[in-house]
Amino acid sequence: MTAVSSSKLTLKIGTRGSPLALAQANAVAADLERLSNGAVTGEIVSFTTGGDKLTTERLINAGGKGLFTREIDAAVDDGRCDIGVHSLKDVPGALPHGQALLAFPEREDPRDGFINRDGLKGPKDLPKGATVGTASLRRESQTLAMRPDLNIVTFRGNVQTRLKKLDDGLAEATYLAMAGLNRLGMAHVATPVPITEMVPAAGQGIVAIAARPDDLDQDVLDLIHQLNHPTTRLAAMAERAFLVELDGSCRTAMGGHAWQEDGVWKFAGEVLKPDGSHRWAFQGVAQADASESEMAALGRGAGQQIRASAGGNLPAFDDG
Repeated sequence: MTAVSSSKLTLKIGTRGSPLALAQANAVAADLERLSNGAVTGEIVSFTTGGDKLTTERLINAGGKGLFTREIDAAVDDGRCDIGVHSLKDVPGALPHGQALLAFPEREDPRDGFINRDGLKGPKDLPKGATVGTASLRRESQTLAMRPDLNIVTFRGNVQTRLKKLDDGLAEATYLAMAGLNRLGMAHVATPVPITEMVPAAGQGIVAIAARPDDLDQDVLDLIHQLNHPTTRLAAMAERAFLVELDGSCRTAMGGHAWQEDGVWKFAGEVLKPDGSHRWAFQGVAQADASESEMAALGRGAGQQIRASAGGNLPAFDDG
């Protein structure tokens, strides 16, 4: 690959083709151009992933975590793209051989957003027996933990698709990540759910830049590394370690979130039974100046504690 310092360079950036994914990839391209003083530009290469093709089916019925990244991963592996831009919560614990997550720009709002056309502020306000649309097993279990009387139906699709399903009356409420709504300028449609009520998915609100570092010149790597937001990277280390420790997939309802508060790092992790009738939770702390390895240990330790509390076996959703 041509060095940044010797000539103009265009990096091919792989991404999903949804409006949100394109907004994220274009933001990365703009940052690369700004940081390189115009020496590097980004060419967006969009893909329709296996996950994008699902409209009603659960991820666990179609292959689980990784359905939103595989086509982009393959394009990075075979050189059609130089880097891939992903929502971190979609990235499986195990990366393709030779690939690495090189940078994590500053995190957006990690909370879930509750959406109801009648102006209700959260699932606790819904009428008895109301229908909530979500394809997230975590959100389903967390909702049932609060309101076991509610009916859950599967909502798949991008932001616009899910909002249309709500408008069409297929459910009385749904959830979307506040991070995505903020990036699309649509935060007004949702009410953020406190993290104390719904622990977010590991990596929610974080964008990750993936590449094959051995295939990139050092000056290109240095440029990509400038996209890192130190606090976000540390949170990602903890949450990814938590995910890997519990072998996180789309079959287990689990949330994990790291944040700074009162001069220390805090980590909240939980696993729930599919029907929300029981949850195994753990909260840990680390010093504010914790290293990447110490943050990974924080997340990994939370996962180990939860697994032990659950008797070594985590509850899973059936495929059906």
